[in-house]
Amino acid sequence: SSYLFTLPVRGSEGLYMVNGPPSFTESTAFQRDSGKNCKAVAFSKDGSLFAWCNGEKVNIVNVTSAELLRSFDLPKAVCLEFSPKNNVLATWQAYTTAKDGTAGVPNLQLHDVKTGKCLKSFIQKKMQNWCPCWADDESICARNVNNEVHFFENNNFNTIANKLHLQKVNDFVLSPGAQPTKVAVYVPGSKGAPSFVRLYQYPNFGGPQSALANKSFFKADKVTMLWNKKATAVLVIASTEVDKTGASYYGEQTLHYIATNGESAVVQLPKNGPIYDVIWNPNSVEFCAVYGFMPAKATVFNLKCDPVFDFGTGPRNAAYYSPHGHILVLAGFGNLRGQMEVWDVKNYKLISKPVASDSTYFAWCPDGEHIVTATCAPRLRVSNGYKIWHYTGSLLHSYEVPSNEEMWQVSWQPFLDGVFPVKAVKYQAVPSELPSAEPKPAQAYRPPALRNKPVTSSKLHEDEPPQNMKPQLGSSDKPLSKTALKNQRKHEAKKAAKQEAKADANQESTQSSASQNAPRSAVPVVTSGDPEVDKKIKNLKKKLKAIEQLKEQAAAGKQLEKNQLEKIQKETALLQELEDLELGL
Repeated sequence: SSYLFTLPVRGSEGLYMVNGPPSFTESTAFQRDSGKNCKAVAFSKDGSLFAWCNGEKVNIVNVTSAELLRSFDLPKAVCLEFSPKNNVLATWQAYTTAKDGTAGVPNLQLHDVKTGKCLKSFIQKKMQNWCPCWADDESICARNVNNEVHFFENNNFNTIANKLHLQKVNDFVLSPGAQPTKVAVYVPGSKGAPSFVRLYQYPNFGGPQSALANKSFFKADKVTMLWNKKATAVLVIASTEVDKTGASYYGEQTLHYIATNGESAVVQLPKNGPIYDVIWNPNSVEFCAVYGFMPAKATVFNLKCDPVFDFGTGPRNAAYYSPHGHILVLAGFGNLRGQMEVWDVKNYKLISKPVASDSTYFAWCPDGEHIVTATCAPRLRVSNGYKIWHYTGSLLHSYEVPSNEEMWQVSWQPFLDGVFPVKAVKYQAVPSELPSAEPKPAQAYRPPALRNKPVTSSKLHEDEPPQNMKPQLGSSDKPLSKTALKNQRKHEAKKAAKQEAKADANQESTQSSASQNAPRSAVPVVTSGDPEVDKKIKNLKKKLKAIEQLKEQAAAGKQLEKNQLEKIQKETALLQELEDLELGL
């Protein structure tokens, strides 16, 4: 067949499959399920199986032949998930207690996909993190039960093979990829004790000494833990519910890096404000963060947490690497206007800037070429539909549901890594039948008094342009050990101190020699003949030197205090004053 993949669409028009590029027609193999009660859909990881629940049954079909493989009587199921190798289908329904207050029946079921029999039922009260987590080869399966993590082996759910018991495990994430499996766990702080994230290698859970790495921090009500694909490091976004300083209604976020070799760091973000998104490049050696009060900054960092490329500022709050990691999309969805910036990661060049307004969803197609954006209910109730793009900016297909209908979900059929080869990045927009989706630029609001006057540009803030932060060739790229870092810092501090001493000595000597009819070769010291003015000049120079140092610290990624930032802002005024004094005005 010409098309390679399908997209299920779920909404008030029922559940149906759309053939992917280039045809975009409804699949005839898959019978549309026209009920309005489809609560959930799930693909297997390799994309070969598809399951959905329709308020009566949970069905599993073979995607290629659309043949019905299994059907379970589970009218109340609202969540579905396949295990990584398609052996188990997990289903969840809301937990209910009996009328007399006695415990309800188990509401999380694990079904054997091949035989259809129920392997195990658990009571799982919360919908959040309802699904057990498997290692990619299914040798281990884990779930959080009353603040402990229980591990099962080889899908034998009648025996708990291992337990990870810490004071209160709030969340955990298993590492992706091959054995050995590693586990990242988060324990929230209590009564003045900090929160911490620890990395373990399964099954070595004996006490803090057995951990691969440990990072503790204050300021965390919740954390998001992100493993890189190679399972060598975890990024932790720690957030508080409220920002004590009152600067933001997002609460406060910090970004931490923890590696399985024990190294850890706080990622220094050079602009204050929320962290909207953090994402690993699939190559596992770089990650991108989108952060800071609007217009937000976006920066790519390496494993030393040094900035590699800075995208400057823009209206964005999300980042998406393509499956092969060679293209990065920065986007502004939600309360922003849907502008996307498509970047070539290898050369850090902008490929296209399509606009997908009102989008509530974005996903790369596994082929690394196509993108779907969608406007779905309940996030937005009007003009629901989806669009399929080529990353070069061309809009290839667009569907909007009739005005009285809703669309709840659309997604790509997944494929295993390596099915689609990496292709060279194109810059020329691919041909499309559809006109490009250029929204009309919204006119800025102007108060009536100004409407017939010429427009003056009044920006609240200066936009920062993108810039390459890569150290130039010849500098080593090996991550430094803790001691090496310490020594490097000591060395730099000594160097700085030496230079300062030298500079001070120079000033002393030039001043003393100036009074003794200095020879021409010495640096001439300009004096105005008025000691008061000289004193002022000296003070100004001192202040400007301090500002230089602050600017260097900021460039090195140090978070400056408010008063320090204010000092920097005075630089132009000080320079002007100095110039006036030296010119004798």
